[in-house]
Amino acid sequence: MTRLHLPSGITCGLDFLIPDNWSADQALAVIELIDDLRERICLHYQFALHELLHEQRAPPVNAHLNDVDDLF
Repeated sequence: MTRLHLPSGITCGLDFLIPDNWSADQALAVIELIDDLRERICLHYQFALHELLHEQRAPPVNAHLNDVDDLF
């Protein structure tokens, strides 16, 4: 069984099964729904999300490098 690499990083939990007999129109409708949902969430939480992503992606702060005396 092949594991999916999801953007969220989730590797376990309940499988979300998508029927393999959807039409292209049905698949597109779901994609548009997800895009609209993402846009609404991002508009509402844009500043909080920006801060959270910044915190999560920033390199770790090394407390020892903050002291100038430690550099020399």
